[in-house]
Amino acid sequence: MNKPETFPADLDRLEVGYDIPAKPGMAEDEIQTPALVIDLDALERNLKKMQDIADRMGVRLRVHGKMHKSVDVAKRQIELGACGICCQKVSEAEAFARGGIKDILVSNQVRDPLKIDRLAQMPKMGVRTIVCCDDIDNVAELDEAAKRHGTELEVLVEVDCGAGRCGVTSVEDAVAIAKAIDAAGNLTFSGIQGYQGAMQHLETWQARKEAAEKAIAIVREVVEALKAEGLGCEIVGGGGTGSFEFEGTSGVYNELQCGSYAFMDADYGRILDKDGKRIDESQFEHALFLLTSVMSHAKPDKAVVDAGLKAQSVDSGLPTVFGIEGVTYIKCSDEHGVIEDPEGKLAINQRIKLVPGHIDPTCNVHDWYVGVRGGEVEALWPVSARGKAF
Repeated sequence: MNKPETFPADLDRLEVGYDIPAKPGMAEDEIQTPALVIDLDALERNLKKMQDIADRMGVRLRVHGKMHKSVDVAKRQIELGACGICCQKVSEAEAFARGGIKDILVSNQVRDPLKIDRLAQMPKMGVRTIVCCDDIDNVAELDEAAKRHGTELEVLVEVDCGAGRCGVTSVEDAVAIAKAIDAAGNLTFSGIQGYQGAMQHLETWQARKEAAEKAIAIVREVVEALKAEGLGCEIVGGGGTGSFEFEGTSGVYNELQCGSYAFMDADYGRILDKDGKRIDESQFEHALFLLTSVMSHAKPDKAVVDAGLKAQSVDSGLPTVFGIEGVTYIKCSDEHGVIEDPEGKLAINQRIKLVPGHIDPTCNVHDWYVGVRGGEVEALWPVSARGKAF
């Protein structure tokens, strides 16, 4: 893998502590906190492991960029063999396209006229542009915009296979939309989106397996109905960090859309594999940390750190303390986090690595990733699509 690049043209004018949390060459304990720190060795092992798994299964890996929102991470995933990326929003997709990513699926519906117009212009950037659809009226909207700009969009019919969010709920609707896409002059029907998000965090392997089997059966029925109508599916996409082994070995899915495996958060880490082991012990490592530092220890049994609600998302639970036994992050407010420290292990200005409860929204509140190797800052990467929620 190529050595991570920094931004030499920009770094000279950026000030540590105001613009950026660190510069390459600094020691890890000099990083200004709170900051997102990537263990580059662990990241590279995670990326390679997932790509190797997909290759052995004989399926493509279309990594989910909405997790890291980073062009730098996406490029490294593609270098290892990923076919492209997924995004959830048009502006997010544009950020990756401007960064040089050439195969992008917006794994979501796009209905606002301005958003559709911008989506239809992405192919002019040399980008294979794919989008999901679950409403036949949307077909005409997408086709009209693509025709206006002289471009072509690929479209997947999204099937609700158990998540209860977007997606058609009948085979008949899926076939009708696919036929409409196939008949449209500036659209190409490319297959099915069948992501079952609700099962990703089910704790036991057996519970996830049972949910996956139901989802796979639904998707298989749609694929077979389309085949009977003469419509083949180049893409049958879905799967996530909690379920990829089921979709990948199903004989139905041919693209996996995993995201969190690259960084691995606390909520995903707690789910169990087939042998009852946590997946952050048996499958993927924690590679992304919220680095924080102790700012107060006025109470002997509690340390207060500078990573509170504004530095992370706690919708999936509080972060866990990495690498220090006997201390627990117990609560937070806007600017403060409280760590229970009954043995007084922590000291003022001590750097502490937190494993975020939920990576995706945590990454979205930071501007930079600090890449660390061997205790030294090696790279500074922007969170390229930070705040791109349109």
